[in-house]
Amino acid sequence: MCTAPAADMGTKTAPSGLLQLIWLASPALPIGGFSYSEGLEAAIEQGLVHNEASATGWVVDQLHLTQSRGDMAVMAQAIPAWQLMDTQRLQALNDWVMATRETAEMRLQAEQMGRSLLDWLRNLQQASDAQLQCCAQLPPTYPLAMALALSLAQAPLDQALQAVAFGWAENMTQAALKAVPLGQSAGQRMLARLAREIPQAVQTALHLNDEDRQAFSPMLAILSSRHETQYSRIFRS
Repeated sequence: MCTAPAADMGTKTAPSGLLQLIWLASPALPIGGFSYSEGLEAAIEQGLVHNEASATGWVVDQLHLTQSRGDMAVMAQAIPAWQLMDTQRLQALNDWVMATRETAEMRLQAEQMGRSLLDWLRNLQQASDAQLQCCAQLPPTYPLAMALALSLAQAPLDQALQAVAFGWAENMTQAALKAVPLGQSAGQRMLARLAREIPQAVQTALHLNDEDRQAFSPMLAILSSRHETQYSRIFRS
């Protein structure tokens, strides 16, 4: 007869926090992330991305130039703000996110994914009444809503950012597989490269202050504006 192994009472890691991070990083999270390529589809249309090497380079650059210096840095500051319920700080960070969305589709993504993630938190009854009331006043963009979800996991800040970065990397890799197109083995090599790059990106995000945080990526903004009127497309950005 099979018996379950005895639980290790000396384990210090809270499995609920780890599982929450895995859940939040999953592309299956019903917030619509799979609908967006964040400029990648337009880069493919313009011939800037056309194979595994160029797709990998594009996504790695985006990780370091826009994600770590922008949205991930916002989350690094918003997570403790949610834990302290510093509403003034949360509003300032949310306003910054909206101000840095340079095209209509970029703003659509930030707003739609923020709403969807807030609905997910509300449906699972994970957020407190005070947090939900604060969300109603913002309303939260995706980075602020994700920061709330991450704060509820009560995981170390660097692990929280690694989780959300890997979830982003999976979505971007899936977009490349569909749009370049690439095979599954190429996608796994892309993810392996991104997994090596994510720790450095997280450290960058953790050490940026308000003056150094930025979302300056003019080529991405140009591609996004072109994508809005692109003749044939499968993604919303």
